[in-house]
Amino acid sequence: MITVSQMHIIETYFECCGFDHTMLQGGTSVYLWNLSRAFAREGHRVSLVSPAHGRLDDLRRRHEVEDLPYEDSHTLPLVLDPRVWRGFEETTHLGLRTTAHRIRKEGVDLYLLSNEYLDRLSDSFYPPYSAKGRDLTFFKPLVFQADCVRFLRAWFGDERAIVHMHEPYYHYLLPAALRDDPTKQVVSTVQSNMPITKKVHAPKVHRLLEALDAPLATGAEGEVGRDGDSGTGGALTAMSQYQQRTHLHYEYPRDYVGVYELVAEHADLVDFLSPGQRDFYTTFQDTPFERLFRELDVYGTVRRNAYKGFVGGCAISDTWLADDGGGVDRDEVLGGLGLDPGLPTFFHNARYAVEHKGQRELLRAVDRVLGDGLAANFVLRCVSPVGIDDPLFHEVERRWPDRVRIQSARAEEDAVRAYAAAADFCVFPSKFEMDTFLIAQGEAMAHGAVPVATDQCGTSHFHHASPEPLATGLSVPRSFAEDDDLLVTALAERLRDATELLEKDPERYGELSARSAAVARTFTWEDCARRHLEAFGSLWRGERPVLEARDALRWGWFDLLPEHVWTEHREEIAEAALELGDPKVYARCAPVEGEAARRLFRSAWLRADFASCERLLRDHGDHVPAEKADLLRSRHGSEDGERGAVYRFAHALRVEMVVPGVNVDGWRAAPRVVPLTRIGPGEFSLPRTPGEDGTPASAVLLLTLDSGRSAWDTVRHG
Repeated sequence: MITVSQMHIIETYFECCGFDHTMLQGGTSVYLWNLSRAFAREGHRVSLVSPAHGRLDDLRRRHEVEDLPYEDSHTLPLVLDPRVWRGFEETTHLGLRTTAHRIRKEGVDLYLLSNEYLDRLSDSFYPPYSAKGRDLTFFKPLVFQADCVRFLRAWFGDERAIVHMHEPYYHYLLPAALRDDPTKQVVSTVQSNMPITKKVHAPKVHRLLEALDAPLATGAEGEVGRDGDSGTGGALTAMSQYQQRTHLHYEYPRDYVGVYELVAEHADLVDFLSPGQRDFYTTFQDTPFERLFRELDVYGTVRRNAYKGFVGGCAISDTWLADDGGGVDRDEVLGGLGLDPGLPTFFHNARYAVEHKGQRELLRAVDRVLGDGLAANFVLRCVSPVGIDDPLFHEVERRWPDRVRIQSARAEEDAVRAYAAAADFCVFPSKFEMDTFLIAQGEAMAHGAVPVATDQCGTSHFHHASPEPLATGLSVPRSFAEDDDLLVTALAERLRDATELLEKDPERYGELSARSAAVARTFTWEDCARRHLEAFGSLWRGERPVLEARDALRWGWFDLLPEHVWTEHREEIAEAALELGDPKVYARCAPVEGEAARRLFRSAWLRADFASCERLLRDHGDHVPAEKADLLRSRHGSEDGERGAVYRFAHALRVEMVVPGVNVDGWRAAPRVVPLTRIGPGEFSLPRTPGEDGTPASAVLLLTLDSGRSAWDTVRHG
């Protein structure tokens, strides 16, 4: 596969339990076990380090567990944030005695670490968020990070290895702790799209790294605190506070440090699960966070370390790929659920997460289309060990007993595969761009289900939002709002479109179904291992990665393009500038005049990039049609009569006014968000006078566009 004959790959994560189904908690465990086995099949030495989670006695009943001659007694200092840990000593010392145990399975050596803290929470593994500030068990993942570093140093010593770690929040100490070890090269995989600005208490980080003999110089992890002061201006304050609603960014005190900064600055490579996930986590393009992101320190970290990024990918399990679902009896499966097998059938399969998975909007859309007379079945799996607490789910199922089945209990994989094979469509209206690969969508597609899914970056590899000849299904726009009416409307339309497609154009449906299965079946663990091993092999050979010009071009980082690229790829750069409406970049390639100027303005206008529109008018106004200039200048004009002040933008589906809240406790302030009343197509009512309802004369507006893009505007009125 690569020229390196054998590497030692050490996988490490807080939960590496995919080798034993009784211990599974999340998808990362499945990913790790499949990837580790694939590495071993390619002839590489593979070790896996994880906590034992208090399950050693249980594991001994099913596996041969070897107790290793390893005992590490040490004291771990924890510097606690007194604003959170009230009543605790500011520095708490945890006395730990750690032992190690090994299971050898399918060519993989699994090392399980055990001590007082690592053995807690033997059922759930992960500390509940409610433990924060109350119970030191909250620091169990941090204890593992420190013990993992100590174990790697003691057990593997000077052995050369690639240390592959997963999810920055669960390993942010490790890259810095191993940065000066010439025998250990570190690869960090971003498993989920946690907020890129997620932070932890900086004094705690510095003290732990000192205890691990890897102190950081002051400021080495970035300019601590500057991001927390992003709101010195009114517009930036509003943008920053609003992100609490998008789950993309949260504010922290000045003495906190970014988790991603710690990882990106010190890791040798940063791995992503899909090309779209890497693009999203690099630019946050078209989201409500994009504009603010460019103002934060972490944006510099991302640009500075972007050359380390690669896409190792993810895959669909072998059991799903081994069976195409052709042997499933649709009548038996759907009839067994009390549904009509003759009706179009939609299938959803995810954990119960109403915001992340768009499940509330899905239920509202299902209720709407069934109420309008659509004849279809809906098999909706929203898995939760404690059931579903949202009454809407139960109301919809009661209202449509012959059409809707909602399941929350875990099911055997064979049963889930049968549901997917019996369905015509799979529905995944995920929100907030939290998905990074979405294995469940790929599984259903592998059985021929045509996807109806969100046009989000992380899942673009499934091509449900691609044009012909790549299209596999239908899409709905991205959503960054809770209980989103726009998503409900879009979903209802797509459900109707899908049903009509199946009933009126079965040949076209058959093409999409075959293409859907073919695309999904390309995501194998062998291919995933190949991608990783190519990247690992380059590290092993001492090759330094570089930022590809095509990546910088795709992300709009024209200032990072080498000079020769401007000559060799002038036409590509010019086209990218035209699409982004960037006159400054286009001017380096060709004169900004005629059709080019008009297209630049049109692109900027469609993106609601009013600053670029203003620049074009100022510098190249002779080439911009007068009616376009009038639209720009009159978008927040006033009118007499009942309508008062009106905000106009033809491509806006929703406009919200965001008024910053007052920070009274040094923590996060909540903004006031006022949805503007829609009074006509692309027209929204603004407050009549400055100061009405406490509204300032300068209003910060968030626009949701018909393209799915979010954009900000600041208007003065009165």
